[in-house]
Amino acid sequence: MEKVSPEGLELTDRVVFINRVAKVVKGGKNFKFTALVVVGDGNGVVGYGLGKAREVPDAIRKAIEHAKKHLIRVSLSKTTIPHPVVAKYCASKVLLKPAAPGTGVIAGGPVRAVMESVGIKDVLTKSLGSNNPVNVVKATFKALTMLRDLGEEAQIRGKRVKEIIY
Repeated sequence: MEKVSPEGLELTDRVVFINRVAKVVKGGKNFKFTALVVVGDGNGVVGYGLGKAREVPDAIRKAIEHAKKHLIRVSLSKTTIPHPVVAKYCASKVLLKPAAPGTGVIAGGPVRAVMESVGIKDVLTKSLGSNNPVNVVKATFKALTMLRDLGEEAQIRGKRVKEIIY
């Protein structure tokens, strides 16, 4: 995993989830919003951010700023990921498997947003356990940071690169 600076990158953002929370006070209810945003360049760089504010646009803006400060570079193998990986964050668990070219992104909700932002075109995913969008995104990022390039993976397994290509 490598931290990346946002300078010179064409980043696109996707709003994954917006939540309204209410605090009951003497004069009524105070509403605030949280926004979960994923940003990526479609070429292996991705980040996520969580923003909170009284208005939705402000929450989204804060989330985008946070995401741009926490970008990571993901190891890709052509249009897919190099090897299968499973990651768990709290009660959310995410399984990512490489797929043959032309398969597409087989993913739902928050995982799909992350995969499309990072630029992965062919992948099979399964989200297990809790479906809390924040935890699912964090589990997906944990899985992406666990990815190694094909050369490293082959060396760890004691095989040649051609033996582990999917």
